[in-house]
Amino acid sequence: MVRWMASALYSAVLATGLYFAAAGLAPDRPVASLAVFVAGLAALLAIEWIPGNGRRRAVVLLATRVLLLGAVVAADPGGFARALFVLVPFFAYFSLGRRVALGLAAACLLAATTQAALSPGWPDDPEVVSDLLMFFVGLVLTLATAAVADGQRRARMQLEAAHRQVAELSAAAERNRLARDIHDSVGHHLTAVSVQLEKAEAFRSRDSAVADRAVSDARSAATRALQEVRESVGALRAEPFSLVAAIAALADGLDDPSFRVAVEWTGSETGHARAGLEALYRVVQEALTNARRHAGADRVRVAVRFGDPGAATVEVADNGRGFAVEAASGGGLRGMRERLAGLGGVVSVESAPGRGTRVTASVGGAA
Repeated sequence: MVRWMASALYSAVLATGLYFAAAGLAPDRPVASLAVFVAGLAALLAIEWIPGNGRRRAVVLLATRVLLLGAVVAADPGGFARALFVLVPFFAYFSLGRRVALGLAAACLLAATTQAALSPGWPDDPEVVSDLLMFFVGLVLTLATAAVADGQRRARMQLEAAHRQVAELSAAAERNRLARDIHDSVGHHLTAVSVQLEKAEAFRSRDSAVADRAVSDARSAATRALQEVRESVGALRAEPFSLVAAIAALADGLDDPSFRVAVEWTGSETGHARAGLEALYRVVQEALTNARRHAGADRVRVAVRFGDPGAATVEVADNGRGFAVEAASGGGLRGMRERLAGLGGVVSVESAPGRGTRVTASVGGAA
């Protein structure tokens, strides 16, 4: 805006001066004076497109503009170039600040008034008084324009900074989400692989059937880990996600004669936010893993309920050995709560030694 405004004023004064010279309205002006006039305005136009920042550069360019404006005013065939001095505080506002701009505006007005006072009888000359008034109005309008433009520039910079901050926060949130996904899915499966392989090694010489079954379980856990990795990659690619289908696949992979998983659901998941559904899936995954690995359960029921608007609840109940909830401080339970809390959801755990465990998680309106 600053460049285009100054360039437009320089061009207007140049066109006016050339018109006066071509029309013979300033016959006493030599050709050399017109050449200085044109060269000075051309130099002013060129200055506006010089790149760079810094206070020292701003001071040098401002001083150069003042010198060039003085030469252009002295050589102006039409006498209109004096109005360009309103640009001095205008440029200073952006590069040197408001106080410097106001000081320069006062100096320009004082210089114009002093020059007018040198003319005999100027207070009674309507043209001189009118020129002073228009110059004052021009200074006021120029400073007001500079203030508005500077405010817009600052607002734009603040908006860009806010956008950068939002992008950084979004990236951090995505990193945290991926870290939780790795912990809640692949991490659990790899732990299961490690446990089963240790079991196979321990029973290799004593009970080959147990060792073979442990190896088979380790292979199944590795397969599920690979499936989880593929699902996570699919999520990054924004592929469709179905909570019911994901839970059914998870249950099918865990279901065997010694650990039966029943899944039931009501309502439709259409229109529900994907982030909430994925969070509920991770809760179910954590609960099923805990039921099988730590609780010694052999029966688990998973119930999924979809409501309106956007409300969804999952409930995982097992018949395992249970535990004292108030004494539990494991990372799995904490991770469930952190995941749901970030989406405005809640997780509740009901359990007691010898009474099994019930995990309920909700997002949306049901939360």
